Amino acid sequence: MAGASGYKERIELSGGEAPIDRLMGPIRRFTEIETSGGILLIIATVIALIWANSPWSESYFDFWNQAVTVGFGKAMLSKPLLIWVNDGLMALFFFVVGLEIKREIIVGELSTPRLAALPIAGAIGGVILPALIYCAFNLGQDSIGGWGIPMATDIAFAIGVLSLLGKRVPVALKIFLTALAIVDDLAAVLVIAFFYTSHISFINLGLGAIFLLLLILLNRLGVRKVFPYALIGIGGLWLAFLLSGVHPTIAGVLAAFCIPARTRINSASFIEHCRSTVEHFLGMDESVEKELLSTRRHMALSRQRILFDAASTPLERLESALHPWVVFFVMPVFALANAGVSFSGSIADIISSQVGLGVIVGLVIGKQFGIFAGAWLAVKTGLASLPAGVSWSALYGVAWLGGIGFTMSIFIASLAFSNEQLLATAKISILTASLLAAIGGFVAVSSLGKNQSKPSE
Repeated sequence: MAGASGYKERIELSGGEAPIDRLMGPIRRFTEIETSGGILLIIATVIALIWANSPWSESYFDFWNQAVTVGFGKAMLSKPLLIWVNDGLMALFFFVVGLEIKREIIVGELSTPRLAALPIAGAIGGVILPALIYCAFNLGQDSIGGWGIPMATDIAFAIGVLSLLGKRVPVALKIFLTALAIVDDLAAVLVIAFFYTSHISFINLGLGAIFLLLLILLNRLGVRKVFPYALIGIGGLWLAFLLSGVHPTIAGVLAAFCIPARTRINSASFIEHCRSTVEHFLGMDESVEKELLSTRRHMALSRQRILFDAASTPLERLESALHPWVVFFVMPVFALANAGVSFSGSIADIISSQVGLGVIVGLVIGKQFGIFAGAWLAVKTGLASLPAGVSWSALYGVAWLGGIGFTMSIFIASLAFSNEQLLATAKISILTASLLAAIGGFVAVSSLGKNQSKPSE
């Protein structure tokens, strides 16, 4: 995931630091570290692997396969806990992905054709070549359905590896990788929607279309409160897609595209009104300022809250609020639930199998060359240009990191394979490939040095 970026500043309060601030300080500092999401993913993965291969391995699989029932009376939905994680929590993951895609299209690195050309071209190459490599290894086999597995990039891990290198990595490279992952996620969403849908209930799909139209109507009417979108998005759109056979994570992306992304006040008006409110505060009598909840203070603060609400967008607020939950809860829980694979056979036999080779070669080799070739063609044909201060060798190093599939690759594997043996092989291969790509990318980018030569176009 690209993640929500924002300006953060610690505000010194006149009352001093409260005890709860001192208790929560280490946690807050950890969550502010750019690599912390990747660290939690690694921890969750290691726990899952140890648990699944321990004397208590049976409890691991029993825990995630236990039925969880939601609802009452005849309106009950009962599914294994693993399904609730993959179909429920991951819908929230895809919702945030959808918010990020929409933001990038409106104001980010995908907002103009010239800006978007390089990451789009790289992403297309990084999607097509790995899929072709996988198909070449699995042509004519039952495992051919896993062709979508090596297409994905796990942005949390990839950005985490770049962050470990500190200032040696130009900001432009991080921006390129983030935009690339956004396009990559969009491609994965389309692949899931069109190729990994087992059966379709057109009645429920039709109901989903009605709920989607309602969400669009809310947007057009200018509704900016989150609750109506959540009510229709979860209670209607997500449930309809869940029952339709189309994977419900697609509902998360569609709902995200319906969230308003416009402000209700321009910058000049916002500054003018803020200045007026501050002057109102400064003009208060000292006796009034000392009152805890004076009417004048309350009105001034309410006015300021209204201003901030009008100057921000529901999309920004939701992305900022949900991103920590996705990074620090949804993705680690997904890894804990899905990364537990029993190493019952020979690892060498597993990774040298047709599925293993398709996934590993696809992610490690296909991703790096696909991304690099796509970007190179875009620059050489004049559709795009290399960012300032970024060399081809730097871009190639980042292309290596595109082979870190992990979260999205495991998710697609769970959709592609109902056969437990094939799924286990795919997961082990994904973990192996992601580790190799992370090491290769780290070495490739770290060898560049602090000074990048000016690229030739």
